Amino acid sequence: MVEPIAFTLAALALLATPGPTNTLLATSGAAAGFKRSLHLVIAEITGYMISISALALVIGPLVHASHALDMALRVACGAYLLYAAWRLWREGAAALTSGEPVKFRRVLVATLVNPKGIVFAFVIVPHLSEGAPALAAPYMAALAGLIAIAGGAWIALGAAVRTGAAVDSGLARRAGALVLCLFAVLVSGSAFTA
Repeated sequence: MVEPIAFTLAALALLATPGPTNTLLATSGAAAGFKRSLHLVIAEITGYMISISALALVIGPLVHASHALDMALRVACGAYLLYAAWRLWREGAAALTSGEPVKFRRVLVATLVNPKGIVFAFVIVPHLSEGAPALAAPYMAALAGLIAIAGGAWIALGAAVRTGAAVDSGLARRAGALVLCLFAVLVSGSAFTA
């Protein structure tokens, strides 16, 4: 996907799709507000850059050689998402009084295991799957900017829900936990249908 317009549209479409990272960003926006959650965009950018690079340059060649490793990685990603959902659910009651944003580390790790990284690494970002990171560098830089825009939009969406309705932060975290459980089942289940 070397055409810049096609690259931009494909990247934005994927970033706009609900997923584990976007769920956490929107949850934080709803729980703590836009300004207090905005730093999480840095966690998202960092997570995607590490994930995409590692997938394309290191893990991709290994997974192509081993179906068992592919299955194990999917199950591990699903297990992490279930763990993140459990933690988010447990924090629901405490968040009623604190209104704290989702933790930076949680967004970083959720992004590292986000299945969207696979699509970016092998389909959307040009030259990475061919092992040419120097040619992919301008696209990765552009992707970082697109991630910042989309991440900010997800936080703003959560903050708008907070402002528009009397949503308490505990309820927002528990709703986010339920959505993360759904993604965990989908990711883990894909290991057995692939």
